[in-house]
Amino acid sequence: MQDFTIEEARIACGGEYVKSAEGNISGVTIDSRSAAEGMLFVPIVGERTDGHNYITSALESGAAASLTEKDEVTAEKGAVIRVKSTVEAIGQIAAAYKKKYNVPTVGVTGSVGKTTTKDMIAAVMSKLGPCLKTEGNFNNELGLPLTVFRLEQEHKSAVLEMGMSAFGEINYLAGIARPDVAVITNVGMSHIENLGSREGILKAKMEIADYFDKDNLLIINADNDMLNTVGKDKKYKILTYGIESEADYRAKDITDNGLEGCSFTAVTPKNEIKIKLAAAGVHNVYNALSAIAVGEHFGINNSDIADAIGSFELTKMRMTVMEYGNVTLINDCYNASYDSIKAGLDVLAKSKGRRVAVLGDVLELGEFAKDTHLNIGRICCERADVVIAAGNNARYIAEGAKESGVKEVLYYPTTDDAASAAAERVKDGDTVLVKASRGMKFEKICDAVGDKLK
Repeated sequence: MQDFTIEEARIACGGEYVKSAEGNISGVTIDSRSAAEGMLFVPIVGERTDGHNYITSALESGAAASLTEKDEVTAEKGAVIRVKSTVEAIGQIAAAYKKKYNVPTVGVTGSVGKTTTKDMIAAVMSKLGPCLKTEGNFNNELGLPLTVFRLEQEHKSAVLEMGMSAFGEINYLAGIARPDVAVITNVGMSHIENLGSREGILKAKMEIADYFDKDNLLIINADNDMLNTVGKDKKYKILTYGIESEADYRAKDITDNGLEGCSFTAVTPKNEIKIKLAAAGVHNVYNALSAIAVGEHFGINNSDIADAIGSFELTKMRMTVMEYGNVTLINDCYNASYDSIKAGLDVLAKSKGRRVAVLGDVLELGEFAKDTHLNIGRICCERADVVIAAGNNARYIAEGAKESGVKEVLYYPTTDDAASAAAERVKDGDTVLVKASRGMKFEKICDAVGDKLK
C-alpha cells in the first residue's frame, strides 16, 4: 500500500477522530497480530471474538491508526477513528484507495470455476506487467478490500474474484473494485438456498455489471442455459464464449488427454489461436476461452496469450494430481457443486485403472439438496467403478449411484469414517477423485490416503 494517509482514510469512511494523528498508512489488517509499523487496524466483531479488544495492542505494536465502533477507546499511540460499521468502513477506504490506482481491472464471478478463471486471466494479464490478483478465498466483503490494499504503483492490472451468497453482495464488491471488464463463468445451483431459484442466482451474478456504462465489457458463457438468456440490449458491450454455441469466442478441435490436460483451437473475432492446456478437464477450455477474450480486449498478442494459458497451473486442491507409486490421487476438495463434481467425474472417467470417486455433501442447497445429491450419484455410472460417499446428504449420492448401476458403493456419515475407509480400500493402479464442499474438509481423506501409500 502506497501514498495513502490517515486523513484520507478518515474522509473515505466518514469517520470522526477519537484521537487524531498524522501519517501515512503502510497497509491494512483485520488481525492485530499482524499489525506492523504504520498499518491501519480494522477491528471486526466476529462470532468468537471482538477485534475491538485488541485495538490497544495493535497500536502499541506500531499500527498508525485503528478504526472503532466504540465511543471509548484507551490508546496512547496512533490515531483512532470512530465509524458506524468497521466492515462498511474498510470497503469505503478500499474504494477510495482503488481510485488512486485505477489500473485495468477484471472482475470474475460465477457459480463454478471463478477461481480457476481468475487465475487464468491473471496469467494472461501478467503479460502486460505485474498483475494483482485475489489470493485464496479473499473474495468477500473483507477479502476483496484487503486485496485492493495490496495494489502498488508497479501493478499494471488487477483481477479480482467476487463471491456471494445473497443479493446485494456482488453489487457491494463491484462498487469497491469498479471493474472495467467482468466475467461470469456460469450460473449453477450454488447458494440457491439463499437466492431461491437459478433466476435469482443469475440476478445476483449480474450485479457485477451494476456500475457499467458504454465503455465497459461483460464476458459470459453462452453455453450456460441461464447466461444465454442475457440479451445484448445493454448500455455496455457483451461478448460470449462457448463450445456448443455460436459464441464470439469458440473452441474447436478439442483433444482431451485426461489428466495430462487438453488442447484446442480458439476461434476469436480476430483470428485462431492454438492452445495447449496442462490443466485437466474440458471444463477448463471454458475458463481458457474467457481468458483469451480478456487478453484480446486488452491488446495482448496471440503468442503471449497461448504461452500464459499453456504454462498456467491450477490452485492447490483444485484438480491437484498427486502420484503415489501406481496410485493417482486427484485432490479437488476445495469446493463443490453439481457442475464441478460432474467435471471432476468426467476427468476420472478417462483415467486408467480402477476409478474411485470419494464424494461428499454439496452445501447450501436447501430444498434442492436431496435431488441434487441423487443426480450426482446417478452420473457416477460409466464414470466411476467405486463410489465412497460421506456426509448427511451424501447418503443420496450413494442411493443414486446404486440405482445407476455402480458395482461398489459405500456410505459413511462422517469425513473421518470415509477417510479411514478410503485409505484401506485404495489398491495399486487406482485413480482416486476426492471432492466435496469446503465445509466437509475432505482434504483429511487425501491426507489419509497419502499417508497410507507413502
